[in-house]
Amino acid sequence: MELFGIPSQALFGQLLLGLINGSFYAVLSLGLAVIFGLLNIINFAHGALYMVGAFFALIGLNHFGLNYWAALLLVPLLVGALGVLVERLLLRHLYRLDHLYGLLLTFGLALIAEGVFRHYFGVSGESYPAPEALQGGVDLGFMFMPLYRGWVVLVSLIVCAATWFLIERTRLGATLRAATERPDLVQALGINVPVMVTLTYGAGVALAGLAGVLAAPILQVNPVMGSNLIIVVFAVVVIGGMGSIAGSIVTGLGLGLVEGLTKVIYPEASAVVIFVIMIIVLLLRPAGLFGKQA
Repeated sequence: MELFGIPSQALFGQLLLGLINGSFYAVLSLGLAVIFGLLNIINFAHGALYMVGAFFALIGLNHFGLNYWAALLLVPLLVGALGVLVERLLLRHLYRLDHLYGLLLTFGLALIAEGVFRHYFGVSGESYPAPEALQGGVDLGFMFMPLYRGWVVLVSLIVCAATWFLIERTRLGATLRAATERPDLVQALGINVPVMVTLTYGAGVALAGLAGVLAAPILQVNPVMGSNLIIVVFAVVVIGGMGSIAGSIVTGLGLGLVEGLTKVIYPEASAVVIFVIMIIVLLLRPAGLFGKQA
């Protein structure tokens, strides 16, 4: 069976891969959007924390017998705690300065983290086994879908929807947005704004840690896995609109599908199609597809 002259197995297989990549784009860009939208920090260390999450899962398995399901719960908490430490010790001193200082600091932290893991683990990468319950796949007729890849898409969609609901539709989200706009008034109501800021940053980077655990059974766990992805994720955030929660989710998933379709139709363009779209969006709508125009 063929669609548009392309075998259906190849077409749907690439679309599935695109949806999986889009799931990672969505979860990572969601964390970036939460941090930038609520704290105005351009967190260039996000890719490094994604890598750290994958390595924490691998180290937990190899040295502490921590299985995948436990890692899925504990690793985001550990990465979030690491983010809290970074915010308390370093980032809190830069809030009144230009965004460039936060960008440079987090970029430096990313280089340090990558260098440390490169020193101890090399660059060849190590494999992380998928849990036994999610091994194998199911024949859908038009394509064969590995169970673990379907699981990644499902978890990503649930996490993205839950985060959007928390930020946009709950009292806690309204308080976070208010603390961003008028921290003095929120502080006057008895809410500890500095603690709220710290926990928000920790939650944002915990999403990166979660994405790292989800990616570990699919990709080789290596020190450069974050740096290979973060530029694409920043492009996703720019296209969706800096700080837009819905924009990050929709754009991440959509661009993953576009990338997968491009690999079938014109493979040579698959590595640059997202950046071409970014250029077009910046020319026509500089604030991004879902961003607010100045």
